[in-house]
Amino acid sequence: MHISLYVIILLVTLALLFDFMNGFHDAANAIATVVSTGVLKPGQAVAMAALFNVLAFFVFNLSVAKTIGKGTIDPTIIDQYVIFGALVGAIFWNLVTWYFGIPSSSSHALIGGLIGAAVAKEGTGALIGTGLYKIILFIVLSPLLGFVLGALMMLVVSWIFVKSTPLKVDKWFRRLQLVSASAFSLGHGGNDAQKTMAIIWMLLIAAGYSNPADPLPPLWVVYSCYAAIGLGTLFGGWRIVKTMGQKITKLKPVGGFCAESAGALTLLFANISGIPVSTTHTITGAIVGVGSSQKMSAVRWGVAGNIVWAWVLTIPASAFVAAISWWVGTKIL
Repeated sequence: MHISLYVIILLVTLALLFDFMNGFHDAANAIATVVSTGVLKPGQAVAMAALFNVLAFFVFNLSVAKTIGKGTIDPTIIDQYVIFGALVGAIFWNLVTWYFGIPSSSSHALIGGLIGAAVAKEGTGALIGTGLYKIILFIVLSPLLGFVLGALMMLVVSWIFVKSTPLKVDKWFRRLQLVSASAFSLGHGGNDAQKTMAIIWMLLIAAGYSNPADPLPPLWVVYSCYAAIGLGTLFGGWRIVKTMGQKITKLKPVGGFCAESAGALTLLFANISGIPVSTTHTITGAIVGVGSSQKMSAVRWGVAGNIVWAWVLTIPASAFVAAISWWVGTKIL
């Protein structure tokens, strides 16, 4: 397939812009709890999160990139128009949800974009059912797993420290929250940066710049994607931080530690298994689990319900915009 060099450069730039926005949009996932509990100032928190986003390169393999790159849509239909449509659809939804301060999933926006562009080109036969079923299953399972782990950790920690004074507990968990927030940021970088790698990898294979038999994308793709998501996190999406850290439930350092630890464990499992999950869904479920373990009224269920509606709409909305963008791309690229 002939794709001009300037189109490849344009699309790689667009993909890295999405990756930057992924970090910018999802910075709230990693830092909201540690900022809302007062353990770190916002600037310190985003710097720490960005660092651990990038350090994920040295910790995780690229199994998530393989799942997205070869397990969601038929690789043979990939061209510049499909990639363009997918990226525009995902970026559009990220901008909408960022503007309204809604913690939606950048990951599922990208997957929705791929689905919309692929169906616009080839119909539903272009979709790979097994890979998509796994992703859709974990739309439900990742927040549930975060919820259960968050609630259990909160109950266990409360039982262990039942005889400790609130001041002592606060002192210990202010320190431990630095560890849990770092672990979550590591998992975020390991899962989310790989999704953009997969998009660029698809494009390079379609253009003949990468061999389909290669087990991994080119190293420059890996480096640039980790750098882009780290920079995005460094700039932070403050509108969403407020929703995640304050509007769902009020968190103390012990609750922040339990939520972040539950989220980090879920992401660790997903990264090892090569499952592209939503860090947003995971940490939101964990925060709700921590809040509800204390008392059900501690959670603002109306806010949580609005977030769930955004999750439901993410894939169809980004797919719809991607389908239109695919058609536009065929006219301008």
